[in-house]
Amino acid sequence: MAVIDVDDLNLLPELKEYLPEIKETTRVRTRRGYHYYFSLNGEQVKSTNSLFGRRLELRSNGNYVVAPPSIIKAHRYVYEIPLSEILPIPKILLKKKNNLASPTKDKKYNTFKIPKYHGQKVGCIGQILSRDLQEGERNNSLFILYNLLLRNKNTEEYSKKLVIEKNKSLSKPLTKLELKKVYRKASYNYGCVGIRDRLAYIKCEDCEYRFKDGELKDSNILIKNIRILPELSNAEAKTALMLGIVFDGENPSVTKISKKTKMNYNTVKKAIIGLKGKGII
Repeated sequence: MAVIDVDDLNLLPELKEYLPEIKETTRVRTRRGYHYYFSLNGEQVKSTNSLFGRRLELRSNGNYVVAPPSIIKAHRYVYEIPLSEILPIPKILLKKKNNLASPTKDKKYNTFKIPKYHGQKVGCIGQILSRDLQEGERNNSLFILYNLLLRNKNTEEYSKKLVIEKNKSLSKPLTKLELKKVYRKASYNYGCVGIRDRLAYIKCEDCEYRFKDGELKDSNILIKNIRILPELSNAEAKTALMLGIVFDGENPSVTKISKKTKMNYNTVKKAIIGLKGKGII
């Protein structure tokens, strides 16, 4: 099963243009908007926080959503269209089988040699280079590519050259003026979560850099503290899970964790203090 979570009702008209099926499939009224349910029937879709490049969430394959008849903050979740009316997942949402290779040959121009991230392969670099970037994703993709190359200890000259060649290879490249805006250093280092939130097409399962060095090691806070995890409060446990899985290898702010967990800022802040007091972080 897959669920589209719409919190911003202003996005509904646009979503209906992409997916007219949402008018007829199973619908649940949530505290802030709607959940639209689709059956997978053996198919796979990629979960994302930015479906169609908008603030729309698609949840599937191991994720969960609050379902009827749950009550959250005095709001009861109810079916407005019953589960018996659920429709098959629209083809536009199906996960594409797209194996990356290195080097990656672009459709029209050069063969790009995939750089390495401090000795580790980074799947998102290869995915940016191998994709024919579309309008709406070109600027963010090339900006992130440029900054990843700089973090790889590449020179500004080489990084710009590769971005220019990638832009030339696109079916609809950016103009020279638009491209100049790409060449700026990010105000902070984009980690896996930041990249995933901005580039909806990125498939983190293809990346060897997950869990720091590409694998879950003893240094991960969940592994180090596995025996005391059952003793944590619900908020502490949920925060620890986010730090160990979603934010592994990063130092996220309380605001970032709060948005990802959908917990109150002060609740997360208190959980962080609790985890520090227990020596977990």
